[in-house]
Amino acid sequence: MERPPEMGGLWKRVVVIGGGVAGSLIAKSLQFHADVTLIDPKEYFEIPWASLRAMVEPSFAERSVIYHKDYLTNGRLVMSKAINISKSEVLTAEGRMVAYDYLVIATGHNDSFPKTRTERLKEYRAENKKIKAASSVLIVGGGPTGVELAAEIAVDHPDKRVVLVHDGSRLLEFIGPKAAGKTLEWLKSKNVEVKLRQSVDLNNSLEGSTTYVTSTGEIIIADCLFVCTGKPLASAWLKETMLKNSFDDFGRLKVDENLRVKGYKNIFAIGDIADVKEIKQGYLAQKHALIAAKNLKLMMSGGKESKMATLKPHSMKVIVSLGRYDAVAQFPLTTIIGLVPGLIKSKDLFVGKVRKQLGLDPRLVNS
Repeated sequence: MERPPEMGGLWKRVVVIGGGVAGSLIAKSLQFHADVTLIDPKEYFEIPWASLRAMVEPSFAERSVIYHKDYLTNGRLVMSKAINISKSEVLTAEGRMVAYDYLVIATGHNDSFPKTRTERLKEYRAENKKIKAASSVLIVGGGPTGVELAAEIAVDHPDKRVVLVHDGSRLLEFIGPKAAGKTLEWLKSKNVEVKLRQSVDLNNSLEGSTTYVTSTGEIIIADCLFVCTGKPLASAWLKETMLKNSFDDFGRLKVDENLRVKGYKNIFAIGDIADVKEIKQGYLAQKHALIAAKNLKLMMSGGKESKMATLKPHSMKVIVSLGRYDAVAQFPLTTIIGLVPGLIKSKDLFVGKVRKQLGLDPRLVNS
């Protein structure tokens, strides 16, 4: 579908920086309402919470790693990093100036991913080969990533020794202790060794070594290591720009209830980089994208600011997948673990749902 020719010169220019969960969805949502440019160093969008399943089942990534061009059919992609912004333009690492009327910043966290989808799929196959060849796996970090990875390996490879080391007093510290306790018991039932209040000094570990020492002096032998600790926000580059005074103490951009960067009428920040008081979950980043898209459509059509959609805090709902069949779910009034929450998330990890949201076939489609 092409944009109507009579509208061509009237369309506002919207530039989206970041092709993650929030950035991809807002670019897709606006592509038939504006002249949309997505700036991202990669040629693909990846559903991040599906990445751990892809490590034990590389073919799963065929559906969760998606070319930008497959859903961004009426916009343009600039494959580069953004390195500076002015009041009307974005400068990329290649020296290209991209003009905008409205800017959306959705850069999320720092991740080092290859540029091409082919290379990314190759990485998953390599990770899978590494897991299959190992007799013991060490996972450092007991947040959702570490817990979900431990569960995926334990369910698919029950013969392997899996050790999870976490420096906190409990797993999944972003949710309640009841859910964390149930998760610990589930992991133990799958023979995962969980070591709390311990850390591993990875800086002094020799490359290629299979011996690791914890902060309590315990020695762990592991053929395979995965570090699942938090990644920094991808916001450092913005601190040298005109938005340098728009950050909170955690490196997030301060936004108003409409998800606009405070002090700017035409700059939005969505996803993990926005200082919204909520846990950082993929479904909430998607909600940011839809609210900001609605507001941009209103503004571009000359609507009143008083009619803009606002982000309202909701009761905390969290589902952490535990392998292919089980999950732990924390809802406002109850916490449950096992097959019931597993049916909601664990089988497909919402991959089909996200693909459908992007206008793609939810099933496996040959690229």
